[in-house]
Amino acid sequence: MSAASAFRRLSAPKKALAGTVLAAATAGTLLASAPAQAATGDASSAQRVAKKMIADSAQFQCFSKIVDHESDWNPHATNSSSGAYGLVQALPGDKMAEAGSDWKTNPATQIKWGLDYMKDRYGSPCGAWGFWQSNGWY
Repeated sequence: MSAASAFRRLSAPKKALAGTVLAAATAGTLLASAPAQAATGDASSAQRVAKKMIADSAQFQCFSKIVDHESDWNPHATNSSSGAYGLVQALPGDKMAEAGSDWKTNPATQIKWGLDYMKDRYGSPCGAWGFWQSNGWY
């Protein structure tokens, strides 16, 4: 085997590896843009779940207005100042564990906790929305 032939055999895998690395980097770049789309999917999914959980359309609208302002329907929203977390911005976020151990990732758990909080503290989501309108928080 000539030196040139041996070199070609040794360098071929490196070229293939370089091509694989380039393809992986390109795929990584494409995947990096996915979270924004996933967040939109999370938001619409969370809204569908809330509509199923809140039968009264007026109460849903009040709940929706609060969530729009608090987290823009992002179940992973975190307030950088206070640490409030989730759709309903529970403070601290781990209070939502009362509704389920999956509180960090499951919009239904966050919605359940938020509805219970609004009912206990304000009587209903519309009571909470009325307070929010007067105070800018609930």
